[in-house]
Amino acid sequence: MTVFCTAYFPCISYLARYIEDSSPVIEVWETYHKQTYRNRCRVMTANGVESLSVPVIKVNGNHTMTKDVIISYKEHWQQIHRRCLESAYKASPYFDHYYPFLKPIFEERFERLIDLNDNALEAILKILKIKKEIIHTDDYLRNPDNDLREAFNPKTIPHPELFPEYYQVFSAKYPFAPDLSILDLIFNEGPQSATFLARH
Repeated sequence: MTVFCTAYFPCISYLARYIEDSSPVIEVWETYHKQTYRNRCRVMTANGVESLSVPVIKVNGNHTMTKDVIISYKEHWQQIHRRCLESAYKASPYFDHYYPFLKPIFEERFERLIDLNDNALEAILKILKIKKEIIHTDDYLRNPDNDLREAFNPKTIPHPELFPEYYQVFSAKYPFAPDLSILDLIFNEGPQSATFLARH
C-alpha cells in the first residue's frame, strides 16, 4: 500500500507514481498541511509559471483534518482558475478536446477540498483512459509500506534531468518547466500523456 496526500490537479510526478502503484490510497485523516499541492497546482502562463490556489477554511484551526477542510467562496477562485487556464492553454494542441471534461469542476460548488480534488483526479484519469478507484484511508496510517504524503512539494525545485521535455505553449519565451500540473501535460501532449507518464 502506498499513501498519497490529496492534490488539486496533481503534478506530473505525483500522477506517474499514482497510476503506477497497484494499491494507492489517499490520506484524509492527517492534520491538514498548508502551502502544499493539497490545494494548489502550478501551470505555465504567458507570465511564466504561476500557482493556482484554492482558498480553504480550517474549521478546527491547526487541528483540522484534511477530510474536514472546507473550501472558501469569498473570492471567485473558480472563475480565476478557469480564466487562467483558458488564457494559458487555449493555443495548446489539445485544449479544446479535453477542457469539456474539466469545465464542470469549475462550475460545481464543492463544499470540501477532498471532494473537489477527487473530482479533479477522476476527470484526469478519464482523460488518460486509466481505470483506477480512488480510495481514502479509514484512519491515519502511521507506518505505511510506502509513505508519499510529503513526497511532492511546490517548494521543492524539480531537477530538469529527471523529467523528459515535451512541447509547452510558451516554449519560445520560457525554458522548459518540469513537473507542472498534469493539466500542462495533457493540454500539450494529448493522447501521448499516458505514455509519457509510464516512461517517467
